[in-house]
Amino acid sequence: MNEKHRFLKGFLAGFGAMLLLVIAGVSAVIFFNIQSITTWLRNASAVSTENAESVTSDSVISKADRIMSIIDANFLNEADEEQMIEGMYKGLVDGLEDPYSVYFDAEEYQSMMESTNGIYGGIGVTVSQDPETGIITLVKPFEGSPGMEAGILPGDILYKVNGEEVTGEDLSEVVAKIKGEEGTKVLLTIVREGEADYIDVEVVRRQIEVPTIASKMLENNIGYIQIVEFDEVTPDQFKEALSSLEKQGMKGLVVDLRDNPGGLLSAVNEILDQFLAKGLIVYTEDKNGKREEYLSDEEHQFNKPLAVLVNGNSASASEIFSGAIKDYGIGTLIGTTTFGKGIVQTVVDLGDGTAMKLTISKYYTPKGNNIHGIGIEPDIALELDDAVRQKAVITEEEDNQLQKALEVLNEKIK
Repeated sequence: MNEKHRFLKGFLAGFGAMLLLVIAGVSAVIFFNIQSITTWLRNASAVSTENAESVTSDSVISKADRIMSIIDANFLNEADEEQMIEGMYKGLVDGLEDPYSVYFDAEEYQSMMESTNGIYGGIGVTVSQDPETGIITLVKPFEGSPGMEAGILPGDILYKVNGEEVTGEDLSEVVAKIKGEEGTKVLLTIVREGEADYIDVEVVRRQIEVPTIASKMLENNIGYIQIVEFDEVTPDQFKEALSSLEKQGMKGLVVDLRDNPGGLLSAVNEILDQFLAKGLIVYTEDKNGKREEYLSDEEHQFNKPLAVLVNGNSASASEIFSGAIKDYGIGTLIGTTTFGKGIVQTVVDLGDGTAMKLTISKYYTPKGNNIHGIGIEPDIALELDDAVRQKAVITEEEDNQLQKALEVLNEKIK
């Protein structure tokens, strides 16, 4: 079985699930000092917990010594000590076998921070990864982005970046490979539904300012706000869009969360505070059962007809939004079952330019539902028409899910 067939076999095995989901270390080689690495291990052995053995016991250090000695005596090339130590850091976190817990080296951390700030150098495509198969999906290119101009379509599967296979790699590391300085090129190898062969797409990177909010007034004074992701800039952009629609005489509102992979917990809570009466937005519980609640105040609430569009790529913070709207019954969810990510991560700055993202708690909707691995079912289940599913830009008339939302709201406005 050749390389193409091997990949496609794994790809097709998870194809059904993949359509519902929302973008290895590299060995390097120079002389290294065994003593410095084993010293690091011995220092790390001081890390322990009350009810657990030392993270690096004497047997672990002894085995590491032996591995280092074998490498030193026999490895054909030279080894990079710094790279090997970075690999150990990554290995500690990888050993958790949690797809959402990640160690970031300095370059990866910088890239991640740029993304949440809303501006970065890249190709302007949202990505997602199936946590079970490791398959990475190019969910949707931003309109007018380098990715769209190069011909990337929604739902394309990312196979290689610059000739290196990325299936199963950590998503943050893959994103870091795609990003880069403005004017440089990146070669993506993709698998596209209906195409027998791989497709190579060369994209010239540009500075991307993530359009986290798009808004407009639709027929019958129904407002429309699309939230692309929940970044630091999103709450202010959302409030501005909502205020503008209100001033135009908005009678009802569609909030579009389709293909929104999530983002910052603080951002979605601030936006939900514009919709909910005083009460619980969401709560989290950590491994010790400690509960933290996030509350809305009395200052704002949304009292007009509301519809929320969701799909299988609506994840994390998008599900916090959808879950609260559904639990309080203040809007109608339309589309397909959401992704099902009901856990929370925090980013810990390690003080040397690196960081770690770690899963620390589960989140629960106001009625106490944890949707991890389950997702949120819409009130009206409706697939996007096959004829437009792979189109990068869909008109209002072609968008059958949006049309259903307008139908629902128009009935309530009468």
